Amino acid sequence: MAMSVTPSFDPAQTAPKLPSMHAPDKATAAKVGRQFEAQFVSQMFQHMFEGIKTDGVFGGGSGEEMFRSLLTDEYGKMVANRGGPNGKGSGFGINAAVQKMLLKHQEVQ
Repeated sequence: MAMSVTPSFDPAQTAPKLPSMHAPDKATAAKVGRQFEAQFVSQMFQHMFEGIKTDGVFGGGSGEEMFRSLLTDEYGKMVANRGGPNGKGSGFGINAAVQKMLLKHQEVQ
């Protein structure tokens, strides 16, 4: 009887290779942190605006409904880019926390 050899499965050989980062990319972490905070604040504003009634004559309608999400997105970006009360950091503090987490993750790799 002939013996057949079956290859063993090695997940390390099939996993995609991630680029190794030697130095943390602070600029990218800062950008992603601002984007994350802007998205979070935008979602919060969307929930706030859901309960606001609009004028019957000059507001409301499908046009306002369609563009309200764009307005809240811009509000979120403005808050995230403005900074905290002392002019440093982010408006809500989420940006700094996300940056710290991303940089810590880059150091581990």
